[in-house]
Amino acid sequence: MDNIKFFNTLFTLAFISLLLLLSNLPCEAQLSPTFYDTTCPSATTIIRTSIRRAIFTERRMAASLIRLHFHDCFVQGCEASILLDETSTIQSEKTALPNINSARGFEVIEAAKREVERRCPGIVSCADVLALAARDASVAVGGPSWTVRLGRRDSTTASRDLANSDLPSPFAGLNALIAAFASKGLTAREMVALSGAHTIGQAQCFLFRTRIYSNGTDIDANFARFRRRQCPQSGGDSNLAPLDFETPNSFDNNYYRNLVHRRGLLQSDQILLSGGSTDSIVNEYSNNPRLFASDFANAMIRMSEIELLLGQNGIIRRVCSAIN
Repeated sequence: MDNIKFFNTLFTLAFISLLLLLSNLPCEAQLSPTFYDTTCPSATTIIRTSIRRAIFTERRMAASLIRLHFHDCFVQGCEASILLDETSTIQSEKTALPNINSARGFEVIEAAKREVERRCPGIVSCADVLALAARDASVAVGGPSWTVRLGRRDSTTASRDLANSDLPSPFAGLNALIAAFASKGLTAREMVALSGAHTIGQAQCFLFRTRIYSNGTDIDANFARFRRRQCPQSGGDSNLAPLDFETPNSFDNNYYRNLVHRRGLLQSDQILLSGGSTDSIVNEYSNNPRLFASDFANAMIRMSEIELLLGQNGIIRRVCSAIN
């Protein structure tokens, strides 16, 4: 009988130790693609329908939503801080230099969130809505899909200063780009893959003016002349040009083919194929669209899980632009 008590005591202690060990596991273990299956089983369908509707209305919105997710994750992590409006206590990231008059799609995320709130109030985070929206936007324009692990929570703060310092510049050199992505735990290959989101979307004239008027050897002369038509040397700063001039509304690998022909619109595009360490990756993607699609999807998964708020951290915002 004493032996039975002894082994029961050992079992109890071992069980308690296991519980303590599990409680100290990294919080990423809480992420799951089925996170809302019980609490809000229709969430992903509601969000997907809302995003498809927005992109059907304006196809360019697909690029904007992917970019919005990227700009969120690179500042404080993927916790929807970019969606917060300015208040007396919040310096909104919307007014940071990389975002002001540039980041867009806020109303699309808010609309999707409203529809989810009607069905499941206070359950689905804005950060998860944004992560799902980026995936659904890719699919809507012919890009790859991927499994989004859910369970993010929303921040109660934003940082204009970090948005100004941490978001990669369109004028950055290769080493600066690699370092910016490495600081978020992303590899050079993932950086090149994520840059492929520029196969859709547009850029404002002031972001590429210097490049098209430089007469440099890293830009095709005919391409530069063509782009000057909509981007004068002075004025017209907000005039738009497609980042991929051949198929600007379809998700494909033409972005990399353009780089091979020295037709990258931004300096930070063309620098990926400039005699440096990423040349071979660009050439791989230009020749293999399936490889690019696969690597892009995997890189988006990795990016979407940067510095998350999980468990009891953060909140579930009822309205994405404001604290509850």
